[in-house]
Amino acid sequence: MKSLLSRLGFGSGAKEPTQLVHATSPDLNGAELAVAYFSGRAGGDFYEFSRVSPNRTLFGLLDLAGKRDDSRPILTAAQACFRASGAELFSDPELNEAEAMVELARRLNLEIMRAAGGVRSCPAFAGCYNEELGTVCYVNAGHTPGLLCDHESIEELPATGLPLGLFSLAPTDARIVGLGPEGAMAIVSRGVVEAQCAQEEFGLNGVKLVMGGKPPSATELSRGILEQLQGFLCSVPKHNDVTAMSLRRAN
Repeated sequence: MKSLLSRLGFGSGAKEPTQLVHATSPDLNGAELAVAYFSGRAGGDFYEFSRVSPNRTLFGLLDLAGKRDDSRPILTAAQACFRASGAELFSDPELNEAEAMVELARRLNLEIMRAAGGVRSCPAFAGCYNEELGTVCYVNAGHTPGLLCDHESIEELPATGLPLGLFSLAPTDARIVGLGPEGAMAIVSRGVVEAQCAQEEFGLNGVKLVMGGKPPSATELSRGILEQLQGFLCSVPKHNDVTAMSLRRAN
């Protein structure tokens, strides 16, 4: 329970200094998945990753609208749905990953609306990394674009549907992208891209700057994004939750 609450950002209630926190996923074959965030979160960011088959790992970054204390029951319900539905939908070795991702998004959407008792916007980026193929099948439900970096360029992965929690029958699509050797993917919360200093936004360009430096691990990429953000702001971010999730394939 402690691990689940820490991923949702709920602690003991004691006030602690804000600090950079990072965590890694279960071991991946030839890749690494990691997340970094600043403690003391007050909004609705939460992350999850879960191994769903011998060669697949599911991951997600969600940004539920509203204050964290009011959002706790919804976040807890969404995380439980993510884990249970992920394990059910992705366990078949012959599954259609795109269909499974769309169904996962549909279930999350309905569960968020059920737990909220109505409409509650929740942009979400969820993906399934296939370790055998080096591919990611993902949905981007109104979230900030993911970024895919290879040796030559950085590609934006825009929304494939509306945010979760708005419409019970909201459609979404799934896409599949490949990670080549030493390729990386980064997903950041809205608090990262909207951070401002002297009327200038950190934006996706700030994230791309870090990715372009080719950090050697997912841990260093996630941490580097938030350290770059902290330097941009000249302080620990306090305007909103800031979270960075990264996936990096080995050579």
